[in-house]
Amino acid sequence: MKFSLGPSLFFWPKADVEAYYHQARHSSADVIYLGETVCSKRRELGIKDWLNVAKELAQSNKQVVISTMTLLEAPAEINSMKKLCDNGDFLIEANDLSAVNIMHALKLPFVAGPSINCYNLSSLKVLMKQGMIRWVMPVELSGDWLKKLLQEAEQAGIRNQFECEVFAWGYLPLAYSARCFTARAENRSKDDCRYVCINYPQGIKMNSREGERVFMLNGIQTLSGYQYNLINDVHDMQVAGVDLVRISADSTDAFQQMARFQQQLIKPVHYPLDRSNECNGYWHQIPGMSIA
Repeated sequence: MKFSLGPSLFFWPKADVEAYYHQARHSSADVIYLGETVCSKRRELGIKDWLNVAKELAQSNKQVVISTMTLLEAPAEINSMKKLCDNGDFLIEANDLSAVNIMHALKLPFVAGPSINCYNLSSLKVLMKQGMIRWVMPVELSGDWLKKLLQEAEQAGIRNQFECEVFAWGYLPLAYSARCFTARAENRSKDDCRYVCINYPQGIKMNSREGERVFMLNGIQTLSGYQYNLINDVHDMQVAGVDLVRISADSTDAFQQMARFQQQLIKPVHYPLDRSNECNGYWHQIPGMSIA
């Protein structure tokens, strides 16, 4: 089993991004994803900048994967994504079907990201015909569902043709909208957002009327209010046949979490989860904000 560092979902200054990936280069991650997946207006780093960071990371003998946008709204965004897909060096994580189609047209392999709604064997087969070599399970699905699907893939004789990756730690990417919630929170329109996301390096906390933190607003993206944590389920994932465990690049805490998750393969320890800040409900087929 390998461990991956997912793409950062938040908007950070360029210097902070470069410092973060300098740490990532020296981290214990086997695979590192990077790139803008949320909003095309986040231009602290352009395509050339991301590719330069990727080249530096590749020198550490880690697999580097470039992640694409999840919600595209303009032809210019698709043109930029085409350039990213045709980079000539790095594997692509396709986060919407337009990226899948581009990779298929280029006859290049790709990773199917967690935002692509792939829930059954038929969908897996379609994506594999398009060139998928790794599939990241949608975050809202359960461990039992995954086991069943991987067993079906085994019976169909295709399980050895793709890798399976599970999002296991971090704020869950739940939904995307054409509207920017962060701009609205500051009484600005999306067109006049003035890049206010950069003022919230870990999003805006949203509480229910009862005071419970239910969501985290991150521009056009809605994240879970609690951090997903499957550290006590690493063995279960290994038995199920999961190939990669993903730690989200939420903060520098990700590197510490990466080490803790990896240690579970050597000497398992049961960690009590913090009910005020963590959850693992989706994996256990109970309400997502809950802890099993």
